Order: sequence, then structure tokens, then C-alpha cells
Amino acid sequence: MKIAIVGAGAMGGLFGARLALAGQAVSLVEASDHAIEVITRQGLRLETPDVQTTVHIPISRAAQLSGHFDLLVIFTKGFHTAAAIDSVRHLVCPDTWALSVQNGLGNAEIIAGVVPAERVIVGMTNLPADLVAPGVVHSHGEGHINLWAGSGKDAQRVHEVAAVFSQAGLPCEADPQVQVAIWEKVAFNAALNSVCAVTRQTVGAVGSTDQGRQVLGDILDETVAVAKAAGIAVDGQRVRASVDYAVRNHQQHKPSMLQDLEAGRKTEIDFINGAVVAHGKRVSVATPVLQALYNLVKASEG
Repeated sequence: MKIAIVGAGAMGGLFGARLALAGQAVSLVEASDHAIEVITRQGLRLETPDVQTTVHIPISRAAQLSGHFDLLVIFTKGFHTAAAIDSVRHLVCPDTWALSVQNGLGNAEIIAGVVPAERVIVGMTNLPADLVAPGVVHSHGEGHINLWAGSGKDAQRVHEVAAVFSQAGLPCEADPQVQVAIWEKVAFNAALNSVCAVTRQTVGAVGSTDQGRQVLGDILDETVAVAKAAGIAVDGQRVRASVDYAVRNHQQHKPSMLQDLEAGRKTEIDFINGAVVAHGKRVSVATPVLQALYNLVKASEG
């Protein structure tokens, strides 16, 4: 399968390396000249419990690529999705599909502005990946990927993509209930990312106080209520259990939103808390705590 991975960060690097090692025709698309130079010169280093290797994968800016691709995988942050998919529109042919397993909500709709909605795949992954340095990806721990067509209809290409990913060591399932997985991850991120960002505290510190746990629980309750009102059968107990597990076992972890604020970068709050607030308005579900955390993070961004 001819695959272009847009965004050579932690997840893009993990997927790109695994797929290339499995014999797929992978190209990396990146906007950072430094990352392009490093990966071109020294390759992409992947370190996992079962693989420690360097793989050489073509990498360039989008404009330098030509031809048509079977699959475009978008691995940018949500606020870069529009620019990312627009940059590769010249690679789209009538048989090209696009995939988003990005955090948050709304990316698939943006991608559908370039790739027809009936050829957009949506998904969720909890595979761990850290970008240690440009071109160096660590992945320690287990995870999986759930995929389905964004249209909700069964499609042979989705099953083909799932098989390709699984064969490459990226455990993947074609899952018609993928929206449940997506929303449960959104609930998890809306709680831990926003509260840690606003308080400037680690996951363990937030979960160590009654007040922190109360706010986390309120955000989970609001997000689950919005999802259920939208007809998505999110399991509130399962989401709460996943947050409790993170609080107990990842006490020193700083979620990406906190890291972004500390580094003076823009966050994905619009695609997480902000997106749930917007959905809540459409289904007439009040989200005052989500709204408050959204406002505080936006204020912190300056």
C-alpha cells in the first residue's frame, strides 16, 4: 500500500517506521526543515520493547511529493489539520482514502474538505509514543487502534487498512462502534489535559485532592452526557476507570496540553473541551465545567 504520513512527530514516526519495516511504501510529509534534514541524514530511529532499529524513509515537504497515494494518514495537531490536508490535495486520486486517529473531534470534517467524506476513515489509538528528539521515537507499553469509515458504512478499504496496520505490529481492529472509542478518549483528554493545564500540575497531583477529583468527575459526567444525547453509547464507568488508572499509575505525567502551555505553544483545547461544548449546545446538554476549563486554557494561551 502506498501511504503518505503527514506529520513526522511521535505518532507519525511510530506508524511510519512500523509500516516501512513491514514492507509498505511509506513517505513522510513534514513541515519542519530541521526534522526533514535529520531524518534524511540519519534515518528514523524506533525503539520499542521488541524493535530497536533505524529505518530510512523518504521524507520531504508536501510540495516535493508527486503521484497518487492509496492512503493519507494525518498526524498533525487539530489546529494544523486544515493546512496539512490542503498541502497534500495534489496527491489525492479517485481511489485515495484518508485516515485521522488524531485527538479530539472535528478533524474528519476538515479532511473531508479535500478527500470526499465517503473515503475518510476515523479512528482512535492509545498506542504510546514519545518523540525523544527529531527522528527518534520511543514506544513502550501496549495499545491498539480502532477504525471505521467516517460515514458509518462498512467499507472494504477499512478492513484492508486494519490488516496492513496489524501486520506491521500496530494492533488494529475495524470497529463499527469506533465513535464510542473516540468519545471515551475525548472524555479522558478533556478531563486530564485541561485540569492539569490550568493547575500546572501533574496527573498524580490533580488526582491527589478531593477538589481535583471532583472537577475531573464533573468533566467526565458532562462529556458522557453529551455523547449519550448524541446517540453514542459511551460507558461512563469505563472512562472513569481509565482516568483513575492514570491517576494511580502515571502520577508524574504531564499531559500534552500542560506541556504546550509551559512551552508557550497553542493547545488543542478547541478540538477537545471546545468541541464537546459545541456538541452540547447542539443536543441541548449544559456543559458549564467544560466551558469554564475551555475559557481558562484559552486565557492561558494568551
